[in-house]
Amino acid sequence: MAIRIVRLGTRRHPDEGLRIGTVRRPPRGVPKDRFAADNWYDVWYPELSPSPDLVSEALHAETDADWNKFVRAFRKEMKESAASRTLDLLAALSHTTTFSVGCYCENEARCHRSVLRELLEERGAEIA
Repeated sequence: MAIRIVRLGTRRHPDEGLRIGTVRRPPRGVPKDRFAADNWYDVWYPELSPSPDLVSEALHAETDADWNKFVRAFRKEMKESAASRTLDLLAALSHTTTFSVGCYCENEARCHRSVLRELLEERGAEIA
């Protein structure tokens, strides 16, 4: 049992389980009935994505300082009660079921899913 951190739209791992899309917007040009079939996500959960302003900040981060500023701001958003409780829930569920969370970004190191990985690990989640 564990959480996989994935890039949405990529081939699924055989033991990946339910795929949760932690993105602000659904994939462009993809009919809703194709989201799961085309390996985007099974469930859309934008509550664990950065706010629209922070998405823009992350996309325009050119330096490590820019990226670190985004990370601090996103971590602050994830401390809000609903997001924090969701992270606690996912961390607890990781010990009893297998599922994945993901985003579209190609480079995980410059994607909010890298921060989600850290936040889940800090809560004791089992990460695959």
